[in-house]
Amino acid sequence: MISKKMIPLMQNNSAIRMMFEEGKKLAAIHGAENVFDFSLGNPSVPAPAEVNQAIADIIKEEDSLFIHGYMSNAGYEDVRETIADSLNRRFHTSFGEANILMTVGAASGLNVILKTVLDPGDQVITFAPYFVEYGSYVRNYDGELVVVPPNTADFQPDLRKLEEKINGRTKAVIINTPNNPTGVIYSDETLKNIASVLEKKEKELGISIVLISDEPYRELAYDGAVVPWVTTYYHNTVVCYSYSKSLSLPGERIGYLVIPDEMEDSKSVIQAATIANRVLGCVNAPSLMQRVIKRCVDAEVDVAAYDRNRNLLYNGLKEYGFECIKPEGAFYLFVKSPVEDEKEFCETAKQFNVLVVPGSSFACPGYVRIAYCVAYERIERSMAAFKKIAEHYHLI
Repeated sequence: MISKKMIPLMQNNSAIRMMFEEGKKLAAIHGAENVFDFSLGNPSVPAPAEVNQAIADIIKEEDSLFIHGYMSNAGYEDVRETIADSLNRRFHTSFGEANILMTVGAASGLNVILKTVLDPGDQVITFAPYFVEYGSYVRNYDGELVVVPPNTADFQPDLRKLEEKINGRTKAVIINTPNNPTGVIYSDETLKNIASVLEKKEKELGISIVLISDEPYRELAYDGAVVPWVTTYYHNTVVCYSYSKSLSLPGERIGYLVIPDEMEDSKSVIQAATIANRVLGCVNAPSLMQRVIKRCVDAEVDVAAYDRNRNLLYNGLKEYGFECIKPEGAFYLFVKSPVEDEKEFCETAKQFNVLVVPGSSFACPGYVRIAYCVAYERIERSMAAFKKIAEHYHLI
């Protein structure tokens, strides 16, 4: 009865979600205040007040049939123009509404562009550690995900190995910056070098390679860090964006694709992506949330709250002897396991009611991901448990 494609997905159900469910069980036993669940990247900072106000105002001020009705599969023209204008102000670009396609979050956007460009057997390259669902998204269209091994020195992409992986079947490269799970921002130099490698291989192999930049954490950057705008580096770039993190709207599923005019055959790509948006079953991005984004395009969540969490957790774990790099963005800490098998470490941590996600879920064994998008008080309470874990492993 079940599709052969679904069977491995069921067998390899997301460790993140499984750990989240485990947290609920432990909370029922020990009390929620005594369980420290760092598994799920669910924003703990409320959506900006203007988002809720915009929803109320739209319901009052705009025609109900218009708010809840169909529009172009690419999204409302005025919403797309508003987003293009915002990007142009911020990144000195020259996008128009035709370059923006409204999507059901970044995940849907990734599926739209992959359906647009992939033929069966095409390869998509990404850098470990990477968001676990990339493999599923690529296989949705009978493509093959090719993984560049992690550079654990600083978690910037290994470009020598990228060049080695590119061949005549390569259709796309996915990058994610700020990165989930490391919090690393790909530097200006890194992006220039990626562009250089891709341009070289395009000419050498006579192929076109799409650089897909997955950017749901773009607005979450700390200590004055700058997240470079990727389309300025490479002509065949598509940007996938979501408001799930930047406006704390993960359940609303609203985002967009940017397909620049500089992209090869851009008009056909835009047209095909618009059709892909429809035939994937999305039809269009949620109409009400599109209207909200028009009014709140430059709204911001309280990034300082995540920064406060980051500093408390990072400084505390370093004091207890754990090894990790300080994240520049997003809201994850990627910590080296004190034992080779990080799944064993996750099980040990669970004994102290601490839930973290094994790095093997991100193709980077030997590490664990800690999502610090939780209440500051929870991190404060968890530090005693982390200290006990450190003592268990003789780190202190």
